[in-house]
Amino acid sequence: MADTEDTCKILVFFVNGKKIQDPDIDPEITLLYYLRNKLKLCGTKLGCGEGGCGACTVMISKYHPQEENIRHYSVNSCLTPVASVHGLAVTTVEGIRSTRNKLHVVQERIAKAHGSQCGFCTPGMVMSMYTLLRNNPIPSMAQLEEYLTGNLCRCTGYRPILDGFRGLTSDGMVIEGCGRADCCKFLRDKPGVINVPNCPVNGINEDNNVLEENDISHILYENDFKPYDPSQEVIFPPELKVHPELQTQNLEYRGPRLIFYRPSTLQQLLKLKAQHPEARLIVGNTEVGVEVKYKNKLYPVLINPSNIHDLTAVKRLDSGLQIGASVTLSKIGQILREEIKERKEHQTRIFTAILEMLKWFAGKQIRNVAAIGGNIMTGSPISDLNPLLMAARATLTFCSKERGERKLLMDENFFTGYRKTIALNDEILLYVHIPYTSMDEYMYSYKQSRRRGDDVAIVNAGMKVIFRKENDAVQDIVLAFGGMGPTIVMATNTMKELTGMSWNSSLLERGLSLLLEDLPLSPSAPGGMTEYRRALALSFFFKYYLNVLRQLSLRMPDKVSPLAEEELRAIEEPEHMLPRSTQLFQKVPPSQSTVDPIGRPMIHTSALKQATGEAVYIDDMPHYENELYASFVYSSHAHAKIISIDESEALNVDGVVRFFCARDLAREKNRVSKDNVVFVQDVVTCVGQIIGMIVAKNQPTAQRAAKLVKIQYEDIKPLIITIQDAIREKSYFNKWTLYKGNTESALNTSAHVLEGEMHVGGQEHFYLETQAQLVVPSCEDGTMEIFSSTQNPTDMQEKVAHVLGVLKNRVICRVKRLGGGFGGKETKPPFVAMPLCIAAAELNCPVRIMLDRHEDMVLTGGRHPFLCKWKVGFSDQGILLAIDADLYANAGYSLDISHAVVQNAMFAMDNAYKCDNVKIIGYVCKTNLPSNTAFRGFGTPQSTIFAEDIISRIAAFLNANANVIRERNMYRTGDTTHSKEILERCTVRRCWDEVLDQASFHIRKTRVDTFNK
Repeated sequence: MADTEDTCKILVFFVNGKKIQDPDIDPEITLLYYLRNKLKLCGTKLGCGEGGCGACTVMISKYHPQEENIRHYSVNSCLTPVASVHGLAVTTVEGIRSTRNKLHVVQERIAKAHGSQCGFCTPGMVMSMYTLLRNNPIPSMAQLEEYLTGNLCRCTGYRPILDGFRGLTSDGMVIEGCGRADCCKFLRDKPGVINVPNCPVNGINEDNNVLEENDISHILYENDFKPYDPSQEVIFPPELKVHPELQTQNLEYRGPRLIFYRPSTLQQLLKLKAQHPEARLIVGNTEVGVEVKYKNKLYPVLINPSNIHDLTAVKRLDSGLQIGASVTLSKIGQILREEIKERKEHQTRIFTAILEMLKWFAGKQIRNVAAIGGNIMTGSPISDLNPLLMAARATLTFCSKERGERKLLMDENFFTGYRKTIALNDEILLYVHIPYTSMDEYMYSYKQSRRRGDDVAIVNAGMKVIFRKENDAVQDIVLAFGGMGPTIVMATNTMKELTGMSWNSSLLERGLSLLLEDLPLSPSAPGGMTEYRRALALSFFFKYYLNVLRQLSLRMPDKVSPLAEEELRAIEEPEHMLPRSTQLFQKVPPSQSTVDPIGRPMIHTSALKQATGEAVYIDDMPHYENELYASFVYSSHAHAKIISIDESEALNVDGVVRFFCARDLAREKNRVSKDNVVFVQDVVTCVGQIIGMIVAKNQPTAQRAAKLVKIQYEDIKPLIITIQDAIREKSYFNKWTLYKGNTESALNTSAHVLEGEMHVGGQEHFYLETQAQLVVPSCEDGTMEIFSSTQNPTDMQEKVAHVLGVLKNRVICRVKRLGGGFGGKETKPPFVAMPLCIAAAELNCPVRIMLDRHEDMVLTGGRHPFLCKWKVGFSDQGILLAIDADLYANAGYSLDISHAVVQNAMFAMDNAYKCDNVKIIGYVCKTNLPSNTAFRGFGTPQSTIFAEDIISRIAAFLNANANVIRERNMYRTGDTTHSKEILERCTVRRCWDEVLDQASFHIRKTRVDTFNK
């Protein structure tokens, strides 16, 4: 964009009421980086860097002069370019309240309701709820759920968070019962509902008499908290109201590698696109931001069209809605709801299908900024909206400076390849036209993902049919599927063959057969699960057939028979129940001293600081004046010889200080244990091992330079990935045998013998705070001070002392708090800290690192995958007589503490069941994967599920109730376990009975069995 008088090159925005003016802005950095590193507002956290966890949530406020109102919306600051907030007001968790003054009600409630544990996600939770209250002072519980869809909590769980916030909603202001689903207050005396005796909350027995003793109590939150007062909120900056032109200014920011434009007219946009045909248009940056962060992409020119009226307007035409390409998904949802409310049902069936999909589309923060045009032009093969727009026969209007406008139908020809469309480089998407439907049109949307909300689709679909007037014969049908190829796939042959057929079982049978031909997936297709994905596509079509058939039966009952009861159940959507819960605590006797904390529901000491963003984690610590930042160079081959390392290109990057690798360390110091080194030197044994490290003046420079280090490999065989590979190659670190009795003899004399095997996969720790270290050298005696997020500071001290060649008392390891650990910060932190300590000692300056999420996941391993091959002997009554089991754990490339995990799994293999003859062999498998490590449960969850698998298989074989088999085999006081432990005061059976009773298990089981008949 040529320099003009109205082009602004100074970034102007407000943060927590304070005006920020920056004439030297780098448009490549995100709002999160700017807040944390320029403004030193570290309450906002970096969790994933791709808008998936919500730890970085902030509120953005924008004044709309035409409507004379202010809109508040939550965003992921980790994806938001700081250049895009020009003329806007940003509120972070520090801008609400702090512990130095009166807390905001949101901060108070999440802390006192025990909604904060590690606290790393808490500021994001607070900001999402705060944004909701600013938009709606008395929201509903459904709105609360919607606003929290983009926030993850790894350790606390969502129950106490929702409990704390519930009192701010219209649903929570009238408390009915204690919150338990089986609360006697609303179950008692209701017809058709079975009363639950012995209420664990108020102590009412089945005779409606209050029990004399009651050792359980619960919190009535509304007695403890002050109400929300919207009049006390921080005011919107008046300057932004007085000068609304800040929002419409042409912007041009030039950085070292990137130029950012924000034109204000369509003509300026078309001119820029003609000048820079390879430029990327961004609105929310939700796709480009991820590509830059994780795919190492660089887009030298970015254009933000969010202030161009033509692209942000929505017009209601006679034929449908014309939506500007820059309209956000949240705004689209709002407009579609208005249309559905105002128009006849048959006109808005496409809108209904789109709204249903939007409920499960990403999180609230993403929907607030992601635009419909970006979703289309990104061309993702698993896009949630594109199959629906194709099924709706949406019309797209493109425009270029040279050729003007042209209209394209969003059909099977629109996507030409993976993330490619037929749009020309100098064109921009102007409008999306979504038509109204007629009385004879029916459209539905479907999506299957690993979890219901805020997750990418495995398969999704949009399907629309048009019938001949007052007939059940198909005039036109569109079937579009995502997740079935490199692009959105339209089943064109199926569509053609079904046209003209009547909507009956013959059409269903023919359609299913044709879809198998239209939707081929090779076994090697990216994403895997090919047969499952094909089955999903067929099941979607089956549900669509039944949904349409039901509508036809209602409209033309004389021609189409109603659905059978089982068919209605097949299309019945599960009813969404608003969460209800209560927190139960031990009741403290009146005689207990007020200073005695035992049994009292006290909030932990950091909760209030976590809710206000004042709790300091490693990367929140102030930077030292001469501090450097480190970034690792990781192996990209699983098993290979290192031929050469060339760091020359990385060292030429401005701001890079030095490259470290095994050449800079004596071999004996580089070797930390038998199978672990600081820097891999000769042979890599998994992807993600540390080969080298770049040290630079700041984080972006270090990370960019690390990607420029060139390493040549020569692959080595065998490549061992799975447990089965290890068994085939006999690749084991060690094995142990644990036995009791004579298993072989007992198996030979057992009435029945079963054999089986079961595999349990691994699990990522996913602590919200990734591995983070700050090391500070001292001038005296080689002392090194380490600020670490470790669970094992002693191990850290020992390993660092070894590498530096100093006494252990010269290494000081400080641990203030962790943003989650779960075992993942037990043995792994030293391997992150040791390279930093080497650099800090050599350069005599502090060095810091905080791993990005993808680095952390590939470097640290997780829970051990297990395989159990078992043989069990049992009696006619299901009594266990003999168990012979082989346990295999995938340890990865190093032993770590896998030996302890496997041994613990062997000890826990009995679970709660007695067996006099047991033989268990545990194998620690050596593979070419990142080394797995400690994880909550430490082998017990895996072996427990193996034991339950054995019990379930016995029950199925005997055609018996599995719970009866469990009860017959449970330990009793005086029994001896397979590890020779004599059980005293064994309470297994008592606990089992209490769980069944409190959960009303038998009542629920009866209802389930009745439903499934």
